Amino acid sequence: MIGGGAWVSVLVLAGSTVVLVVVGGPFTRLVDRLADRTGMGETLAGFILVGAVTALPGLVTSVLGAARGDPEFAMNNALGGIALQTTFIALADLFYRRANLEHAAASLPNLLAPVGLSIMLATVLAAGAGPQPSLLGVHPASVLLVFLYWAWLHLSQQVREHPMWRLERTAQTRPDVPDPASQRAGESLARMWVSFAVMAAVVSGTGYAIGEAGLALAAETGLSGGLVGALVTGVVTSTPELVTVLYAVRIRALHLAIGDIIGGNGFDVLFLSAADIAYRHGSIFSAINREVILVTSIGIILNLLVAAGLIRRQERGIGFEGVAMFVVYIVGMATVAFID
Repeated sequence: MIGGGAWVSVLVLAGSTVVLVVVGGPFTRLVDRLADRTGMGETLAGFILVGAVTALPGLVTSVLGAARGDPEFAMNNALGGIALQTTFIALADLFYRRANLEHAAASLPNLLAPVGLSIMLATVLAAGAGPQPSLLGVHPASVLLVFLYWAWLHLSQQVREHPMWRLERTAQTRPDVPDPASQRAGESLARMWVSFAVMAAVVSGTGYAIGEAGLALAAETGLSGGLVGALVTGVVTSTPELVTVLYAVRIRALHLAIGDIIGGNGFDVLFLSAADIAYRHGSIFSAINREVILVTSIGIILNLLVAAGLIRRQERGIGFEGVAMFVVYIVGMATVAFID
């Protein structure tokens, strides 16, 4: 654990944030090109490539907290990140002046994503409220979450290739199709994948520093691990999502922006499965308290607001869902800060 006082932990957290901000822009451009060159599309690239890598700091932080015996820190680091990252969609909507972001980036995979994520978050609540069976200290819900995530990705690919609902296209709708210019580019695909791996390693490395600093900050200030996880490390580990979603909107890779946030959130739920393995004092779900329940519930509400926005598809402005998301997040996190 980091020593030297709370100010050293704060400096480490600030330095980690700077690293994540610097890497975010080039990483987003690279994944946008990979989505075109491989033909996987922006939405799936956002789910798998961007979502996985931007989630790495949070994964390392949650696993480290669980291994050190602080399950509330581990869970709220992941779940607090989900709430904040979902709110980034509303923030990105403010930056995209051409149309309402949910209108322009509407697609069936994007609509399915917040529904699938809400099912995963509800599973976490059910696991905490129910019996606590475990095998080698691991709750069955940890395995179920991995299956639910796989099923979500599988269904996303199915509805993209064989849609059973028709999306009404407007002048502001941007379809998720490869950019011909990127496909004709002379850049080596192998070199692109190497660059992707290097950036992923850098982003992952910051996770260890964030986890150590967060645990040290909780110990040195007397704040609960759950509060530090939800409001400090959860915010810092969400920095890659903020940078990538705003940069994706800037280069008009709108499906990549939505896929990044929702896909990253899916990985964040899987942090709990990894943290359950790392936590050696029984099932991590047995440690769910009021803070964790509140943060998880906020995440469900925010994701269902995203789904509602994608269904309603207001053409201009931030939309009813964007305003509601800001209100829910601010009131929710204030409640977490003052909960008994």
